Amino acid sequence: MFRAKAGFSGLACFWRVVAGIFCRIGLHRLFVWSFFEHPMTTVASSPESERGTPRRQAVIELLSSMRFAISLLTVICIASVIGTVLKQNEPSANYVNQFGPFWAELFTTLKLNTVYGAWWFLLILAFLVISTSLCIARNAPKIWVDLRNYKENIREQSLKAFHHKAEGALNELPEAAARRLGALLATGGWKVKLQERETPLVKGWMLAAKAGAANKLGYIAAHSAIVLVCVGGLLDGDLIVRTQLWFGGKAIYSGGGLIADVPEQHRLSERNPAFRANLMVAENTTASTAILSQSNGILLQELPFAIELKKFIVEYYSTGMPKLFASEIVIHDLDTGEKKEARVEVNHPASFKGVNIYQSSFDDGGSSVKLQSVPMSAATQAFEVEGTIGGSTELTKGMEKMSLEFTGLRVINVENLSGGEGPQATSVDVRKVDLRSALEARLGAGNKTTQTQNLRNVGPSVSYKLRDAAGQAREYNNYMLPVDTGDGVPVFLLGMRETPSEAYRYLRPPADENGELTGFIRLRAALENSDLRQRAVQRYARQSVDPQRPELAQQLADSADRALGLFAGKEEVKGQKVAGLQALADFLEANVPEAERARAGEMLVRILNGTLLELDTVARAQAAVKPLPQDKVQGFMSQAVLALSDAPLYTAPMTFLLKDFKQVQASVFQVARAPGQSIVYLGCALLILGIFAMLYVRDRRLWVWLSPQGEGAHATVALSSNRKTMDVDREFEQLTARLLGRAEKTP
Repeated sequence: MFRAKAGFSGLACFWRVVAGIFCRIGLHRLFVWSFFEHPMTTVASSPESERGTPRRQAVIELLSSMRFAISLLTVICIASVIGTVLKQNEPSANYVNQFGPFWAELFTTLKLNTVYGAWWFLLILAFLVISTSLCIARNAPKIWVDLRNYKENIREQSLKAFHHKAEGALNELPEAAARRLGALLATGGWKVKLQERETPLVKGWMLAAKAGAANKLGYIAAHSAIVLVCVGGLLDGDLIVRTQLWFGGKAIYSGGGLIADVPEQHRLSERNPAFRANLMVAENTTASTAILSQSNGILLQELPFAIELKKFIVEYYSTGMPKLFASEIVIHDLDTGEKKEARVEVNHPASFKGVNIYQSSFDDGGSSVKLQSVPMSAATQAFEVEGTIGGSTELTKGMEKMSLEFTGLRVINVENLSGGEGPQATSVDVRKVDLRSALEARLGAGNKTTQTQNLRNVGPSVSYKLRDAAGQAREYNNYMLPVDTGDGVPVFLLGMRETPSEAYRYLRPPADENGELTGFIRLRAALENSDLRQRAVQRYARQSVDPQRPELAQQLADSADRALGLFAGKEEVKGQKVAGLQALADFLEANVPEAERARAGEMLVRILNGTLLELDTVARAQAAVKPLPQDKVQGFMSQAVLALSDAPLYTAPMTFLLKDFKQVQASVFQVARAPGQSIVYLGCALLILGIFAMLYVRDRRLWVWLSPQGEGAHATVALSSNRKTMDVDREFEQLTARLLGRAEKTP
């Protein structure tokens, strides 16, 4: 059968990170700043750019503009936030149960349940690639030219207009000074170019130097990273799969059945260049067809190899949460027959023929179970049934037919069974004030808690569904062994729920002296038998009244008969039949004045408890079973009264207890062929380098004009930087001190 869990592509993870940064840190300002600061946003018109029709030119200007790219990036990040909050690729029924039919239909219509594969998301990515690529193509050549240009032709008068400028005198000729200063700057990491310049007024030397060219390369790297990540995401996303659906004759399969029976049009070739699918393999079995989950069905992905699961290993924490998933597998090459053994763990995938195999989760691989039916009424006969998890069997009850579906087996169930001691205790001793313990419980390490947990493995449990002829089903979850919930009375936990969206509601019948459910079922069947009820009433009246006052015995018998009949649901109260303790409460409310209800209620409950004890004795005598041991009477009967009161709410003719099982584990792998993975990694590396280059590398230009002055030279120094910071001021002071010695700063 088809069972798989949806996974997310690398593109989804990347945009999740981008969205988190975008929303929390405001890194989008960096992109906006990079567009504003970079020449990419201020493109001068050229004869080449003026060619073509005005409409075409307007379209190109729009696609390559900063505002258009930032708008696309904003929409992508918002969509990624939605994809993070809303679970992706879930069955439609899950969205209906969680959000209701209106919102579920809206999510499906807008493709919000499959954001990263939605056509509009892929279209936005494509436009972002086009926009950023146009921006790079138009401006990268100009940046490259600017990197090679020293701007040595700048005029002397222009240097005096710079913010950082200085003048000084040198005791050497201009040519010698220019060469010495150039060598000095070269030792400091500057790239230097000398120019001999002769003007009508003076003959001198211009020294032009530059440093921090990586800053401009950072802009190109950051913009190129966006293109690479988007391209890699498009390759690894659903674009190739959707292309095959649109133009390759493939269709989504929405039916059921065995994988071998699915037609060819729903299968993707093993040569599919990009996919991300799920593959479930049971122990000692082999599988070679993975499942791609779609919003309205599935696609089958054929693999060039088969995976055989030799052993599945799972380790648990003390809380019952899985600590380790590991699968020991054998990979069979379907072309050559080659075998390769591998071990797959979480975050430690295996790879074969360009396909990565990840450990996703684990599941039941078809465990066999033996269930013992326990009739909830005397009209039902007990029997045993065997089945396989994931399978079903037909049951017949007279003319009524039901289907028993085996849905799950859990071997380990760790529950918190904290008792009444410690911080969780409900009772308070006012004489005990331990201030030190109270403070220590709340101070110190962050993993401390004020509630003491008593974690214990309560044993295996089985879940199943009972489906009637009309197709309506209720789901049940029963524990194999009785559980001591803290009051010293072991109880069986019998869970039931109407729909999967609800939590299980548990009936807690007590275990008898043999640790079985037989004693409770016998007592419940006796409660439905009028003859046994009468015998129990008479026994209770005889034992509770003095034999010398027979007139009181009949009155007590009438009261006991009324209490037992109300509890069994055999008498009408307020026009309807209600069973359990609620029936007694309704009877008191309808027939006893409010001032006397408390006293009457205590008496009625006392009579009920005594009568039920006699009913248990009568039922045991009829079944030739020994009476309850005296040390177990109070606990068993107290819990039995509560369980009998709740039993009418457990609407099932029978319950099934797990008698035996043979567990078969299954491992769920995520298999992925991701040709864009290396492209995305390269894009991420470029993005990191580009951001660091833009943030921590300053683009600086330095000019020194040397003109003759007597027997020496007059030097005019100017510095420009793409940022005005105190570091630039400090650097200029150090440069003037090295170049000019005692330089005098011009006002």
